[in-house]
Amino acid sequence: MSSLPKADDFKAIPLTQMRRTIGARMTAAKRAIPHFRLVADMEVDRLLEWRKELPASGSTPRVSVTDLLIKLCAMALMDEPTVNIQWAETEIRQFATADIAIVMAVEGGISTPVIRRANLKSLAEIAQEARELAQRARARTLKVNEIVGGSFSISNLGMFGIDQFDAVINAPQCAILALGAAKPRVVATPQRGTRIATVMTATLSCDHRAIDGVTGARFLTALRARIESPEQLIEG
Repeated sequence: MSSLPKADDFKAIPLTQMRRTIGARMTAAKRAIPHFRLVADMEVDRLLEWRKELPASGSTPRVSVTDLLIKLCAMALMDEPTVNIQWAETEIRQFATADIAIVMAVEGGISTPVIRRANLKSLAEIAQEARELAQRARARTLKVNEIVGGSFSISNLGMFGIDQFDAVINAPQCAILALGAAKPRVVATPQRGTRIATVMTATLSCDHRAIDGVTGARFLTALRARIESPEQLIEG
């Protein structure tokens, strides 16, 4: 008996240009970049409580958790600038500001608009820009200079209930942070004993050509310190 599928056994969906481009870029990235991953759990209770106390404004959108994490990642990249880089074959380009690409789902694929100089922008500015970029990403009206470049990427699937995942590096960048859902967990530490805390798992995919394990670990340590002390956002 033949195991070949019949024409009426499946639906043939033609590849769009977007899906072809995504396929080519992801294949090239996985083939050329020696990925390794570091995973860290981070307590976000103080961050979530701090967000509730942010003043509301009718002229600007409410700051989301993703907006907060964009700003905190930008600050952590300034703490550990050796992760804020691109691979350029003959050199490593270390950027003076955090230009963060945000992986967004759009119809038929994904888009990666870049919030440039995120470390220098206020939370309100990041929230406003992120909303505008998302709207134009869905409408497919982003300009080329708004989706290319960038020094770091963030992919957040926490809102879909995903606990943890690995993300493929967005070349020529050298790292991407994959964020899972913040959920209550039992946490035990020598300093505070056993308790319930809201914990988010962060997975950092690194390009081993440019970033070593200790370097990536230092970035995650810096990010954890920023997340667990959100009052620094007032100063940042």
